[in-house]
Amino acid sequence: MGENLTTLHALAEPNRYHIVELLRKGPLTVGEIAERLNLNQPQASKHLKVLSDSGIVEVKPDANRRIYHLRTQPFEDLEGWAASFRKEWEERFDRLDDYLQKLQSQSQGERKKDS
Repeated sequence: MGENLTTLHALAEPNRYHIVELLRKGPLTVGEIAERLNLNQPQASKHLKVLSDSGIVEVKPDANRRIYHLRTQPFEDLEGWAASFRKEWEERFDRLDDYLQKLQSQSQGERKKDS
């Protein structure tokens, strides 16, 4: 869960979330990110450092530019974590459905007896 918490914490800040949304479309330089989000370059770099430290983005040097792209692993981990909740809720709903069907059967049986 530690990695998921780190990922969620990093994404909780709106500018970092918006950076991730930009990078979903493809790799960008820090300058392109700053321009598209109307941030100054030091602000964008600060957010990219947090995203990099949390393992969400990777940076590849290209001459004098640094190109950022998303890593898939943190999002796959979050998806697995969310899937565990889905599975748990589906099991609970199945048990509730079984219980409601049992109640309905009992109710129908009592009505037949009264008839």
